[in-house]
Amino acid sequence: MPPVLLRTFSALGIANYRRYALGQAVSLSGTWMQRVAQAWLVLELGGSGTDVGLVTALQFLPLLVLGAWGGVVVDRVDKRRLLVATQSASGALALVLGILTATGVVRLWMVMLLAAGLGFAHLLDVPARQSFVFEMVGPDHLTNAVTLNSVTVNAARMLGPALAGVLIATTGLAVCFVLNAASYLVVVAAFARMRSADLHRSVAVVRGPGQLREGLAYVWREQALRAPLLTMAVVGALAYEFQVILPLLARFVFDGGAGTYGAMTACMGLGAVVAGLVIAGRNRSGPRSLVHAAYVFGVLILATALAPTLALAMVALVGVGGASIAFLALGNASLQVAAAPEMRGRVMALWSIAFLGTTPIGGPLVGWVGEHLGPRVGLALGGVATVAAAAVLSRLDLTAGAGDLQPAPAAR
Repeated sequence: MPPVLLRTFSALGIANYRRYALGQAVSLSGTWMQRVAQAWLVLELGGSGTDVGLVTALQFLPLLVLGAWGGVVVDRVDKRRLLVATQSASGALALVLGILTATGVVRLWMVMLLAAGLGFAHLLDVPARQSFVFEMVGPDHLTNAVTLNSVTVNAARMLGPALAGVLIATTGLAVCFVLNAASYLVVVAAFARMRSADLHRSVAVVRGPGQLREGLAYVWREQALRAPLLTMAVVGALAYEFQVILPLLARFVFDGGAGTYGAMTACMGLGAVVAGLVIAGRNRSGPRSLVHAAYVFGVLILATALAPTLALAMVALVGVGGASIAFLALGNASLQVAAAPEMRGRVMALWSIAFLGTTPIGGPLVGWVGEHLGPRVGLALGGVATVAAAAVLSRLDLTAGAGDLQPAPAAR
C-alpha cells in the first residue's frame, strides 16, 4: 500500500478501532436517516421552524445541564460497558418512534418526549465515545483516529440523508426510524468483540467529593483547554445548527422537499469526507490550524447563505462540510492530547457541551431567526459568529506555536 494511504488509514491497523469504525459506519448512517426523517416528521405534524429547533434542542438539553457531571461518571467507569448501555438505549428509543409513526398515533409531544430521552442517553454516550477513542488507539494515532471518526460521520451524512429521502418518498417516515434502531445492534456487537488486553485503559477515578469542581477548575486554568472550549461553545451554538436551518432553507428558500434537504446534507458530507481524508493523512494538530479552519468555516457558511441558487448553495455546502470536519477534528484532538489522562472524560464532556450541549440554546434561536427573519439570515448568523470567534482565538497566546501538541502529564 502506498505510504500516503498507510498514513491516512493508520488507525485502522488497530483491530479494536477497526471494529469500532465499522459499527459506527452502519449506525451513523441510521442516525442521519433518523435526523432527516425526524425533522420532516415535525413539519408534517404541523410544527414550525421553531418546533424543529426545539425538538433538536431537547436531544441535547440534558448534555447542557448535566454534561459536566456526565464527564465525572465517564472518568469513574469502564467506558466500553457504558457505551453498550447507552447505544442500546438509543436503539430502543428509535424503535419506539418507528412504531408510533407506523401506527399513525405519533404526535408532536411524543416526538419531543423521545428526543429528550435520547438526550439523556447522549449525556453519557457522547463524552464516553470521545474519550474511548484514546483508549482504543493511544496518543500516536489519536489525531488520525479522531479525523477518521469524522470522516465516518460525514460519509454517513452523505449516505443516510440520501437513503432517507428515497425511503420517505417510497415507504414513509417510519422505516427510517426502524432501520436506525436495527443499526445499533451492529455497534453493540462491535464493542462485544473488542480485545480488552489491547486497550490503553485510563485508570478509573475513585469516587470522591469535589471532582466536578476539580475538573472545571483544571480546564479554566489551562488556556490550551479553555480557549478552544469557549470558541466551540460560540460556534456550536450558532453555526452547527444545520439540522435546524437546512430544512427551512430547502423548503422556504429553494421550494424543495425532503429530497432537497437530504441532497444538501449529503453535499456537506461529501466535502467533509474529502477534507477528512486529507487531514487524516497529515495526522497533525495545532492552534494555528484550528484558527485557520474556523475562519474558512465561517466564510463558507456566509457564502452558502448568500448563494442565489440551489446549485450554488450545494457547491458552497461541499466546502462547509470540509471546513467543518477540519475545525472539529483539530479541536477534538488538541484537547485530548493536552488533557491529563485522569481528566480526559471531564474535558471531553465539556467539549461535548460546547459542541452539542449548546444546541438547546442555539437550536431554538436559529430556528426562530430562520422562521421570522428568513433562513438565509439564520444561516448567516452562524457564519458571522464563527468568523468572530476565530478572530478572538487568533489573538490569544494559544496560537503562538505551531505543529503537533504533546500529551499532557497527569494533573497536579
